[in-house]
Order: sequence, then structure tokens, then C-alpha cells
Amino acid sequence: MQTTATPTPTPSDTPARPHTGRARVLEGPVGLVLSLVLVAAVAVVGGTATATGSDSWYRTIEKPPWNPPDGVFGPVWSVLYVLMAVAAWLVARRGLHRRDVKVALGAYLVQLALNLAWSLVFFGMESPGGGLVLIAALLVALGVTILRFRPLSRAAALLLVPYLAWVAFAATLNAGVLILN
Repeated sequence: MQTTATPTPTPSDTPARPHTGRARVLEGPVGLVLSLVLVAAVAVVGGTATATGSDSWYRTIEKPPWNPPDGVFGPVWSVLYVLMAVAAWLVARRGLHRRDVKVALGAYLVQLALNLAWSLVFFGMESPGGGLVLIAALLVALGVTILRFRPLSRAAALLLVPYLAWVAFAATLNAGVLILN
């Protein structure tokens, strides 16, 4: 007769420290608000660089034929930023004391920083070459984020798929701008 062993908790399931009241607050509605505020800050800073670049050199350069009208970008990014914030919050709700949640949210913050850096480099510094390097890194970081989110919240991972698709599309635009100019 075989006996089954009681599963031992994995390091990612074991809290590094007790689950504090502050962590519980951040896992609730306050955490969603903070997540939205974080992506809004990134959107504002990135949008400022984008607006500055769009009003100058971007209007004068040649763009690939699949470049959408300028009015498409704002609404699409607004929706994507909300989806990103909700996805991060869904993962945070799994427990900020957990190592796997911290790693997943760390990956999220890396991709968010790369997202902002792309706007600053492509538009702010008027560098399609630098932008292409950053958007390639963003695609990798976003893929890692989705893979880290998936075991914690399937919904959170799925919420990032439209973002991944849009960034892949943006990478083709970035490459097109680099080639044509």
C-alpha cells in the first residue's frame, strides 16, 4: 500500500513576513485605485513626450502605410492602460506577501518602465532606432509578465493580451519609421 505525503508549502506560498493590514488594504479597492494612478502617471509623462514629438518631427517624417490616424492612439492607449492596471491589481489581490506575486509585479513594473522609456526615447529624443531597441525589450518583458501573471490570475494574463498585440503592432510601425527615414 502506498501512502501519500502531505504536500509541503513551496517558498512562493510561504509569507516572507506576516500579512500586514497595510498589505490587505493594497490588495483591496485602494490597491486598484493606486494601480490606476500609477498607469495614469506613466500615461501622462509618456503622453507629454508623445505630444511634444507628435507636434514636431513626427508629423514631418514618412510613416508606413499601415499607420493608423493619430486619433486612434489616445483611445487605444487609454483602454490598454486601464486593462494593465486592473491586471496588476488582480495579481496583487493574490497576496502581496507571496514571493510569486512580488516577482510577477516586479516584471509588470519593468515592462511599465520600458513602456514609458519607449515614449521618451522615440518621441522625446526623436530616436526610432533607440525606440526599436526599447520596444523589442518591452515585448520580451511583457511576455514574461504575462507568463508570471498566468498562474496567479488567468484573467490578469488575458487582460494583457490586447496590450501585447498592440505593442507588437507598434513595433512594426517603429520599424517602418526607422526604415523609411
